[in-house]
Amino acid sequence: MALPLAFLLPLTACSNSGRQLPDTVGTHLFTPVELPEKLTFAGEEVPLEYYDVRENLDRELLSTVYFHSQTIRYIKNAPRYFSIIEPILKSNNIPEDFKYLCVAESGFDVRAVSPAKAVGLWQLIESAAKENGLEINTEVDERYHIEKSTEAACRILNSAFLKYGSWSLVAAAYNGGRTGIDRQIFTQKAKNYYDLLLVEETARYVFRILALKLVMEDPEKYGFRIEKNQLYPAIGTDTFEVKGPVMDWATFAIDKGISYKTLKMFNPWLREPFLKNPTRKTYILKIPEKNFRTKTN
Repeated sequence: MALPLAFLLPLTACSNSGRQLPDTVGTHLFTPVELPEKLTFAGEEVPLEYYDVRENLDRELLSTVYFHSQTIRYIKNAPRYFSIIEPILKSNNIPEDFKYLCVAESGFDVRAVSPAKAVGLWQLIESAAKENGLEINTEVDERYHIEKSTEAACRILNSAFLKYGSWSLVAAAYNGGRTGIDRQIFTQKAKNYYDLLLVEETARYVFRILALKLVMEDPEKYGFRIEKNQLYPAIGTDTFEVKGPVMDWATFAIDKGISYKTLKMFNPWLREPFLKNPTRKTYILKIPEKNFRTKTN
């Protein structure tokens, strides 16, 4: 969720005329953010000719640009997570712009849990996750599994697109729920996201995604200069099949030449230090490449 923006400038930042002075006096010059002339979301034109659309985008773009630490972290994490997410979106015919929905949902925090108990990168609630093929119990929660949760999110998104025929409404429904969106479409007799009056979080949601898209696609345009060697690299992994119970994941990890911490870092969907697995189900674990902790770009 976008956070409110507030600035308190020191007195030395202003001249006698009240105008803010530039960096040469030891402070920063905060300026408005230039909006694009044209913009699309998932191939759909954003109606920037409407003043309210421009102002809503401006609000989220300001929040994204001036929340420096968070936005820098998003940009640095992008190569690691987008390298996994993008191919899955493509194979499921989901527009690539939805990778920014993932950022808006969790900020690349695989272990994120919302107050409503939505979990993981895609912030899936338990019922929706189970309906879309994910296993959830005391020992395994695949909402924390990056690939499987992305596949589940794709199923949810594609199902919503069959209903609405609009990717912006799909994104809104992902945030506000289909029941809430359907109610507002019926009440307001409008079927365009940009024409609907929605609760604040959902009203801001697509604009937040658009702001993330603009900044993360062209960071330097918005003042973020991050060198390639400062990005967090994708880390190669091997896979290992487990077809039975595991009495102690720590011992398992040590036998594979890694620590329990590392095992959980790459397999956060494992929720207990053991796996009973009475049905002898096959699980695929990720084991990182050798010397992964010293890898740099």
